[in-house]
Amino acid sequence: MTRVAFLIPAALRPLAEGRSRLHVDVPRGSPSLGEALDALWALYPGIRDRVLTEQGEVRPHVNVFVGTESSRWSGGLATPVPEGAEISILPAVSGG
Repeated sequence: MTRVAFLIPAALRPLAEGRSRLHVDVPRGSPSLGEALDALWALYPGIRDRVLTEQGEVRPHVNVFVGTESSRWSGGLATPVPEGAEISILPAVSGG
């Protein structure tokens, strides 16, 4: 089992009981980002549709970091997640 921390942005906190940081146990040791996210969805299913598309890919306007590495450039949902990692979910902010 691997424990990871998710940093939840303000826009998604209502779907996570108002919490900014969530500690989640991932059943498999040395999980991928996709497996860590599955463990998060099991606890807070409402977050999934805000982060992933219907095809199961990270939405274009959402960035997910494992530590300081963007998952877009480090393997996508196959990115390895080490024990104790911090996973940040960052929706893009835009305006006019």
